[in-house]
Amino acid sequence: MAVLNVHERRIPAPAERVGALLDGLAGDDDPLWPLATWPRMGFDRGLRVGSRGGHGPIGYSVTDYVPGRWVRFRFSAPSGFDGYHEFTVGPEEEGGTVLRHVIAMRLHGSARLSWPLAFRWLHDALLEECLDRAVLAFEPARRGRRTWSPYVRLLRCLTSQTAARGKRSTPETWSCPTPAAREASASSASGR
Repeated sequence: MAVLNVHERRIPAPAERVGALLDGLAGDDDPLWPLATWPRMGFDRGLRVGSRGGHGPIGYSVTDYVPGRWVRFRFSAPSGFDGYHEFTVGPEEEGGTVLRHVIAMRLHGSARLSWPLAFRWLHDALLEECLDRAVLAFEPARRGRRTWSPYVRLLRCLTSQTAARGKRSTPETWSCPTPAAREASASSASGR
């Protein structure tokens, strides 16, 4: 089963400035990743080719990196994810910049069920928050936050995504992020 999943935002800023957000991925003060509500992205040697890491149960390694423009990750987990995901930054003809995230993969085995039933929903919600943070970095007055669907909220509760604060999930820490935690994530993206 083939998957092509694309999310993008048009951002009213030069590509160089948007690219700086990309270069901060997995850093201590990651400007893109919604750290307050999702498992932290991290790598054993930082954001550079050959580094291994991921976020939550998703494992990947950095296969390509052009600072400020493009980073590609090859999946190593979960089992059955055969492909990559990437962020690209490119200028628009009308001015501004497009920040895009793409997953291109083939699914095998149990991933043929886990992707459409769970991972896709969680991925889509995470990426929308990530791209919202990018927009808020340049347009802090633009609020209009998305809300998670009831299904995403259910999946979040079932999968105990408290690793967003960098903690390992245990029965004692299982919880669902509150709207206040999500608002804090958005506020930190806009520098408030």
